[in-house]
Amino acid sequence: MFRKPARSVKTEREIELMRAAGRILGGALGMIEPYVVPGTTTGELERRIDEYIRDRGGVPAFKGYHGFPGSICASVNEEVVHGIPGRRVLEDGDILGVDAGVLKDSYYSDAARTFPVGEISKSARKLLRVTEDALRKGIEKARSGNRLSDISHAVEQTAEVAGFSVVRVLVGHGIGQQMHEEPQIPNFGPPGRGVLLKGGMTLAIEPMVNVGGADVVTLDDDWTVVTKDRSLSAHFEHTVVVGDGGAEILTASSP
Repeated sequence: MFRKPARSVKTEREIELMRAAGRILGGALGMIEPYVVPGTTTGELERRIDEYIRDRGGVPAFKGYHGFPGSICASVNEEVVHGIPGRRVLEDGDILGVDAGVLKDSYYSDAARTFPVGEISKSARKLLRVTEDALRKGIEKARSGNRLSDISHAVEQTAEVAGFSVVRVLVGHGIGQQMHEEPQIPNFGPPGRGVLLKGGMTLAIEPMVNVGGADVVTLDDDWTVVTKDRSLSAHFEHTVVVGDGGAEILTASSP
């Protein structure tokens, strides 16, 4: 699944192409927020995002990727990642993780957000807040001179201090002309280890945080990953480029 790119540090031209893919994806995730309401199906959300991406010259990167049937991953409640969109109707109190990718001019972007559906529980609100904060803390460590595990450690600490657990068997990743490139980015571990971060590296950082335990299982559809204890899980992700003074987010959401 992960392939080492010919050049882990991207050129400015490559980064500009990834910015274009990222703008489309960020726009798609911003656009969909008002439609994540009780009574909507995950298939309807997929249709809207697919149309949005294609109308702007991109290709929904997940469609057919390793055989995945959807243009987005739509993961509800205890579903961590890779939920297949379809006829499921969202209900008040659900949380929905939407993960999507865009391919444009041979370069990829990858991002995810977890949305509240109607009025959610206090625990669910805390989970979303903490997971998004874990992503922000991880991104803050994506700067030249740091080590890869500085990102991992920041994510883990943010989640665990809040009483939650991070999924350990799924990781973030490098990204560019391939959806998944090296390096893999765990969401846990001690700081100061791993690859030395350099300006121009492009990474998809993606905390997956559970209310309960860290263990997950894959359902019989061979795609949907759920928490083993069926506790709630949230997922936030951005594609970023490492810089000397900090990371640039390429997939910032916009309406």
